[in-house]
Amino acid sequence: MARCILIAAIAVLICGAAQAQTNAALSDSAKAMIGKWEFSNAERDKICTATFGSDRSGRGLKVTFDANCGKLYPLVRRIVAWKYSQDDLLYLLDAQGEALIEFSEVEDGIFEAPTPGLGLLFLQNPAAAAAVPAQKPPGEVAGNWAVVRGDGAPLCVLALASDGFAVTAQPGCDPDLVKLNFTQWRLNRGELLLVPAQGEPWRFEEIDGNWRHLSQAADQIMLVRQ
Repeated sequence: MARCILIAAIAVLICGAAQAQTNAALSDSAKAMIGKWEFSNAERDKICTATFGSDRSGRGLKVTFDANCGKLYPLVRRIVAWKYSQDDLLYLLDAQGEALIEFSEVEDGIFEAPTPGLGLLFLQNPAAAAAVPAQKPPGEVAGNWAVVRGDGAPLCVLALASDGFAVTAQPGCDPDLVKLNFTQWRLNRGELLLVPAQGEPWRFEEIDGNWRHLSQAADQIMLVRQ
């Protein structure tokens, strides 16, 4: 009996040492992932919980999803592990180590992943999720919007599609705006984003039913409903 107890105690010590070694090997960014995170789509009408652990699982570390996640996103049923790469990307892996979802951090505590068949997915820590303002339904934003300067000078009319979130510039647009080639739009944490073919999205905040470009430029840009 004493021998069995001794063997069990040694096993516990070995497991504890191995776990401590694993935790020590994690980067600060990876350590910050451990715990519960909100998993959602861009509209936040499909929300569930992902729990990131520090135990080894396959070719990464263990991640589990609540039962509702598998119903909302069947893809997560195949996910068993996660890893944080040196290029600051968060990968969710299947049992063979294949990355099924690739997240990048867009704000402190907020990750997003454009995912074929699912659209834009988000991971948010509890603090970031609690601060998310109420989101407008995309159907209320889709339609034609005039891009105008602060002095009222028109630059373009953009059509925001509700199906696929495509952006189409109407004829007669300012050449500089055409060069930006906005291809997609989306709503994110109460803001409207216009996504160009290259470069960072233009971010807008809602002001009295219209949208104001969040920019340090003196020449203010507005989106005005047509």
